[in-house]
Amino acid sequence: MISLPGSVALVTGSSRGIGRATLLALARAGCDVCVTYLNSARNAREVAEEAERLGRKAIVVKADLSEPDDVRALCGFVDREFGRLDILVSNAAGGGFRTLLESTPAQFDYAMRINVQALMLLAQHGAPLLGRTRLGRARLITMTSLGGTRALPRYGLIGAGKGALESMTRHLALELGPQGVNVNCVCAGLVDTGALSGLPNREEIFEARRQRSLVGGGDLTPDDVAGVVLFLASPLADKIQGQTIVIDGGTSIQV
Repeated sequence: MISLPGSVALVTGSSRGIGRATLLALARAGCDVCVTYLNSARNAREVAEEAERLGRKAIVVKADLSEPDDVRALCGFVDREFGRLDILVSNAAGGGFRTLLESTPAQFDYAMRINVQALMLLAQHGAPLLGRTRLGRARLITMTSLGGTRALPRYGLIGAGKGALESMTRHLALELGPQGVNVNCVCAGLVDTGALSGLPNREEIFEARRQRSLVGGGDLTPDDVAGVVLFLASPLADKIQGQTIVIDGGTSIQV
């Protein structure tokens, strides 16, 4: 079992879904945690309370990661509460499901700010905190999806943002690696979370995924994805740098 006692982890967008599962996996491994949310205050408090029942310190911060001032304030609050970061997971995302031909400049701008700019700002403001890690090497872990490299219906804005995020992950590894930070990306296949409720033909897409799975027909869960993040956050992944790790049951390797 992976153990990270005394570590400090910040997971953005951690009030529900993959972010929630990731934060609780890190808390179970021994991390004190920072929960962030935008609209789900009650869910965020529940996640923090669950981490506290595990014996961890948990703080809750409302932050719109598309706003530079909020990112700056978030990192400042973590600094005051913990004085350092060992693990930073950039999970918050958005952009909406629509065709590119229907998208407006404002919608494009938001998708880039929440999916790409947020990572850049988290890295800038979080780097000094990661530099104080008590682990051998700190961790910055980003979250992407198959839409970053594949064309999916009504996913153009988010997919473009995820593609840019994967590129930024590699460039941050180049810049932060010599400073003692491992930067990697987790690419999750279809996970049944509320975020996908607006996906067109949702049930048909999930059933097709089950049929293509090479590890059995069960759906991919937030806990499955959180396990990969936990691995990357651990010393077992010390030599993994600048990579995108895919977890999708093998569905994406088939024609």
